Amino acid sequence: MRITRYAAAVAAAGIVLTGCSSEAGDAVEEAAEAPELAEEVDFEAGTTMAELAEAGSMTVGTKFDQPGFGLRNPSGVPEGFDVEIAKIVAAELGIAPEDITWTETVSANRESFIMNDEVDMVVATYTINDDRKEQIDFAGPYYEAGQDIMVAEGNPLGIEGPEDLAGKNVCSVEGSTPAEEIRTNYPEAQLTLFDVYSKCADALANGQVDAVTTDNVILTGIVAGSPDQFDLVGNPFTQEPYGIGIPKGDDEFRAFINDTLVEAYESGAWAEAWNETAGAISGTDAPEPPDVDRY
Repeated sequence: MRITRYAAAVAAAGIVLTGCSSEAGDAVEEAAEAPELAEEVDFEAGTTMAELAEAGSMTVGTKFDQPGFGLRNPSGVPEGFDVEIAKIVAAELGIAPEDITWTETVSANRESFIMNDEVDMVVATYTINDDRKEQIDFAGPYYEAGQDIMVAEGNPLGIEGPEDLAGKNVCSVEGSTPAEEIRTNYPEAQLTLFDVYSKCADALANGQVDAVTTDNVILTGIVAGSPDQFDLVGNPFTQEPYGIGIPKGDDEFRAFINDTLVEAYESGAWAEAWNETAGAISGTDAPEPPDVDRY
């Protein structure tokens, strides 16, 4: 089963997997087929698209610890839905996957990496919100998640939703919208913050925290890798539209990415990317893609 591929990759990334079957050590299957490269690309001089196409390479920020979306495999290369979305955009610029430099971006540094020109774009379970749009721009959304809660296997504390987190030690990631949601709307919860979610998973497995909260698709990947240790509450309580972060004011690049996403929706490339990655973990077919926001 494809889910075994991600269990093995999670183990290689250092996320707790002691409850997995022995199949978790199996070899990682081949990654999804690379998207077809655009031929004879031609962009207006001076645009980001022209510069990247001429260079024949680009740098993309993504997560390295999130199964199904962005997880570094045993070969050191990230794979997942975010990675495939980035490859689709790169292909429309005539850039092959092997010419993409992948840079790890954790939740707290995504805006700074974009603003300091350390990456050309960020595709990293990156929720679009107004505060972030004051510093950068977003293309998309290309997916809509919802915040959920992960608990110890069997849910011994009976946590069924965010209102049950009062007095509980809850782990999330610094700079993330899920952390801000808890801090703002559920202040009676005790919030523990790390830089990556794998450390939250470790803390839950070790009994240092009572729950972990972030987007449901991220938690689904972690639970899939360690089903004998963790359970997903399965009660999403926010809407998290994922966008592609780019420098503020680059309207041409944003329009190009939005056009590329729409084409991927219509061609089936988006659904194929989902089914080969996050869908393999969740056991769900690709949902209806969200409408892009051409603000």
